[in-house]
Amino acid sequence: MTAAHVRRGASGRSKPRKSAKVTVPKRIAKRLPVDQARANKVAGLVFAAFMLAIALVVVMALDIPAKAERAAAAAVGHAGFTVSGYQIVGLTHMSRAPVDAVVTDELHRAADEAGTDKAPQALVDTSAIRRHLLQFGWVKDARILRRLPDTLVIDIVERKPAALWQNQGQLALIDSEGVVLDRVPVDKMPDLPLLIGPGANAEEQELAGLMADVPTLKPQLASATWVGGRRWDLNFQSGETVALPEGDDAARAALVKFARLDKQTALLGRGLVRFDLRVPGKMIVRLPHAIEPAKPAQAVVG
Repeated sequence: MTAAHVRRGASGRSKPRKSAKVTVPKRIAKRLPVDQARANKVAGLVFAAFMLAIALVVVMALDIPAKAERAAAAAVGHAGFTVSGYQIVGLTHMSRAPVDAVVTDELHRAADEAGTDKAPQALVDTSAIRRHLLQFGWVKDARILRRLPDTLVIDIVERKPAALWQNQGQLALIDSEGVVLDRVPVDKMPDLPLLIGPGANAEEQELAGLMADVPTLKPQLASATWVGGRRWDLNFQSGETVALPEGDDAARAALVKFARLDKQTALLGRGLVRFDLRVPGKMIVRLPHAIEPAKPAQAVVG
């Protein structure tokens, strides 16, 4: 083989193609504060970012992440990690029925999403279950635990009844924070303090604090009326009403003084009607209605 043939063979070989690069036209690059190489590099980065943004838009438009998540969850479900049952713990006063309804609705939703008969563990939205349960008055907190392979545990923390609240002819159980727990029929009233009036439920803690300072009066309290959104009228089992002044400090001082006088002179249970303590340093007592005196006889002229 001659040198000429060798040269022709070598020249006939195709050279490796260079990858396409983004370049900035020279007339534009001359106007930029950087050289041609730097301008080309920046243009390439901008173009890459633009293409990446388009790819992300396409992925989100096609809902690819959500579809992949559902497919993975369904695969896990087919492998055996489905919810076959659930346990509810912590219920004492609240009915089980509303909890069952919340949980089964979420299990049906997850099963429908996966296209299976049973809900895959991974598709069950435990946060949604908790959020719905917290809408019930009895539920102070709720924890939803996954017990693999096939069980949910619904752990309920109930609120504790602290008083009864009567408002607009309706009776309701409330807790110490004034949260309404449940309606109560009149014939099934529990032995709890009765608060009366609009907004009285929100003042339960204040009333409990007042009565804690007068242990001799607390067992005798029949009900308490929140008057005008400002103060309390205390109604005792012996029939008397004690009108307290506005303000926690003033009410507390007046009630402690009244309790001391009652212990010394037995004010309650003597047939009096009302003790008004709203004037500082004074106690105005209302007596029962006196019998009206008989009218003098009129002479009859015949």
